[in-house]
Amino acid sequence: MGTLHGGMLCDIADAAMGMAYASTLGEGETFTTLELKINFLKPVWQARLHAIGCVVTRGRTIGLVECDVLDTHEALVARATSTCMTLRGDQARGR
Repeated sequence: MGTLHGGMLCDIADAAMGMAYASTLGEGETFTTLELKINFLKPVWQARLHAIGCVVTRGRTIGLVECDVLDTHEALVARATSTCMTLRGDQARGR
């Protein structure tokens, strides 16, 4: 249909949110995504995109992360949120 598939926007947002959350982890910790939601706000025909992920809140185990995906003109294309769970010990091994 000539527009960027929403899955690509979701992947960009997920990567930005993952990096934001990973920046809060301590030695021997890793994380997994419990939930991911995205709102598509405008079509992307052709543009260079960038994503800004930030941690809204992080408790000992559960955190909330959000991301804005913006186009070349800084217009909001999509907004995503994700719930992440920090893993430690045996849960984190091999991840």
